[in-house]
Amino acid sequence: MSESTAGADRSITVDTLEVGACFSERRHITEADIAAFAALVGDQGRHHMPGAERIMAHGLLTASLATKVGGRLDFIARRMDWEFLRPVWAGDTIEAKVTVRSLGEARSGVAVEFDLVIENQHGEPVLRGESTGVIRH
Repeated sequence: MSESTAGADRSITVDTLEVGACFSERRHITEADIAAFAALVGDQGRHHMPGAERIMAHGLLTASLATKVGGRLDFIARRMDWEFLRPVWAGDTIEAKVTVRSLGEARSGVAVEFDLVIENQHGEPVLRGESTGVIRH
């Protein structure tokens, strides 16, 4: 099984992708990240805003870290399924681990299924999920 860490790894292409390959991205979540996301999507729930005892990151902000891996692979998602397990707070560092579960043929390219887990700095899973889609030729 190969593993790639944060940063663009253009040596991985659809032709070299293999089942079991694991890719990861890491991000430190700041109050500014949460505020910017709240402004972008309009979710201004009090638990996401300054003044809360602890500022909680939006679930989709957390989930979006896995899409960074998809962008590196030029993956076009058709389905995403997330299970949110624990909150992510301002000041947490999270890491998305994206593993290729299957590869197959699709009319427009290569069909791909991913297993996903995002963990906090304590190694605790905060999100589990899966995604299916295609990498176009």
